[in-house]
Amino acid sequence: MRHVKNAFLFLYQVLIFIPVFVLLTILTAITVMIMSPIFGNKIWGYHPPKWWSRLTCYLALCRVKRRKLGRLNPNQSYVFVGNHQGAFDIFLVYGFLNQNIKWVQKQSLRKLPFVGKASEIAGHVFVDNSSVAARKRTIEKAEEEVTNGVSIMMFPEGSRSKTGKLDKFKRGAYLIALDMKLPIVPLTLNGPFDVLKIHAALIQPGKLELIIHEPIPTDGLTEKDIPALMEQTKETIHSALWDKYQ
Repeated sequence: MRHVKNAFLFLYQVLIFIPVFVLLTILTAITVMIMSPIFGNKIWGYHPPKWWSRLTCYLALCRVKRRKLGRLNPNQSYVFVGNHQGAFDIFLVYGFLNQNIKWVQKQSLRKLPFVGKASEIAGHVFVDNSSVAARKRTIEKAEEEVTNGVSIMMFPEGSRSKTGKLDKFKRGAYLIALDMKLPIVPLTLNGPFDVLKIHAALIQPGKLELIIHEPIPTDGLTEKDIPALMEQTKETIHSALWDKYQ
């Protein structure tokens, strides 16, 4: 029975998912590249990718659940931090967070056809870890994009989890939050690890869950408070993980 299911999934993904996903990706990227320079990337750099992400989750036959535990102001900028389970984290957050966000993402994504250029035009930030000065410029670029209700999204772990469980957090998101006096909003992501594990070739349709926690204010905090802030957000994210990711 399992072999039959895998065969069906393989055919579905080769014949339907991949062609439609590639077409949607190209159309979304072209829309962003044409419309953002004319009308600004606040709207056109966000809404087309948002619907591209939602459609990708549905196209992958995933069931999506969104839980909001805290109240967010759509006109307030935030620094969102979440656990990084897999490639579908991007589609889950982008599609269902319902907050205008810019991503801090790896330099390697800049080389992707269509997507890299569209991301640049949309105002997303590419991480440069080549030197201390380059990392500082990355943070400065991120801060330039976070205005007028536009927020930033980062994965403090830096890379996808190999087990689905939380790894060590890095300081970048917290430095931005303190520099700009922005609230930090922890996000718990459940399910992307099982839908598409790292190095896996076949998507396994399943349940995806996004949990939006209460914002944590940073007013009055300094760099000395970052370790405690990191631990607080990590514990908050961990508290809502499914048992198998604990």
